[in-house]
Amino acid sequence: MLMLEHKGIPYRRVELVTGMHPMAVRALGFAGHREPIRKVDGRTHRWLAMIDRAGTVPALRYGSARVQANIPIARFLDEVRPDPPLLPAGAGRDEVLEAERWGDEVLQMAARRIVLGAASRDIGELCGRGGAGRLGALLAGNLPMRIVSSRMAGFTFRANPDGEARLLAELPAMFDRVDEWIAAGVLDGTELNAADFMIAPSLALLSYRHDLAPEIASRPLGHPVDRLLPDLAAAASG
Repeated sequence: MLMLEHKGIPYRRVELVTGMHPMAVRALGFAGHREPIRKVDGRTHRWLAMIDRAGTVPALRYGSARVQANIPIARFLDEVRPDPPLLPAGAGRDEVLEAERWGDEVLQMAARRIVLGAASRDIGELCGRGGAGRLGALLAGNLPMRIVSSRMAGFTFRANPDGEARLLAELPAMFDRVDEWIAAGVLDGTELNAADFMIAPSLALLSYRHDLAPEIASRPLGHPVDRLLPDLAAAASG
């Protein structure tokens, strides 16, 4: 959605029921993936593999074209609407590609597991019990369904009982990496790029945890999160 807005392409958002979305995207004509595209702790959980093969979101329908997953969608949008570009043409292109890939393959999965780990244990560990924030309501609009969905999703992304603790221990180094990219101008520059749109939503997701929100707000990486995904509910109440 952020990339479509960046390109100035009007769109209609279709929300699918969490857990039922793989079947829904297949019914809408998306092919899914022949092989699983995500891993947890170096392997693909059987439930995650089933979801990847059935079909994943984000999924974009543009005319007769159907494109799934973040990076393919980014490349497709640059093809059909070159300006403004999502990738720099010259200097810095390789760095943006590296940050985009890391954001998609590493940070995104870590953010999901860290937040779902908290939600599956106690939904109260999330700001607004996961019902409001920079990304809106997580998983479901009503609390009972959100509790059920978070427990199911937590099971899907849980590879071992120590995974959440290990990821939390690794998170400061991940934050440092994003801050370094900001300092180098790879992220949060005058012209936004594909890596900005890939990384900011994962940071916004992490900000739902009460224990992580203050650190995110205090670091340089908090600026692109505010820039791309302002917390409108917090601004209104303040």
